[in-house]
Amino acid sequence: MSVDDERDRLINRISELQRDLGRFLAERRAPSPLFDSNLTMRQLKVVMILSYQDSASGQDLAHHLGVGLGTVTGIVDRLVGHGLVTRREDPNDRRVRRVELTSGGRTLVERIADAGLADFRHLLGCLDTQTLHDLLSVMNRIEAATTALHPRGSS
Repeated sequence: MSVDDERDRLINRISELQRDLGRFLAERRAPSPLFDSNLTMRQLKVVMILSYQDSASGQDLAHHLGVGLGTVTGIVDRLVGHGLVTRREDPNDRRVRRVELTSGGRTLVERIADAGLADFRHLLGCLDTQTLHDLLSVMNRIEAATTALHPRGSS
């Protein structure tokens, strides 16, 4: 077996394990704020996009979602109605409206993330200390590879 074949086999197996872990955690999860929300998938996407940015213009959101500006306007209107986002004037261009999360929107994102982490932390608690050290070492390498592929601040 060549080195490339072995790498492909390992990558495939790790990918399968990642998928299976995701399924396991999704099946075990108690009531989740993600599934309990009355938001559509596009609304959730906007909330998640805004959780990684301070704010976004309607054009930015339309680009990320692959939809027209009119569609984004309706999505944002509904999110404003839910109290999850707010609009404000762009300080650099008064013609542009910026959309940002409210404290309620930030709380929703935190609750979704925390719900996912709770089960993962429980699972990690079943591992011995040496395995946790090994996993941390691997995760640090993955983080370094991620940063090398996508340095912070670049789009």
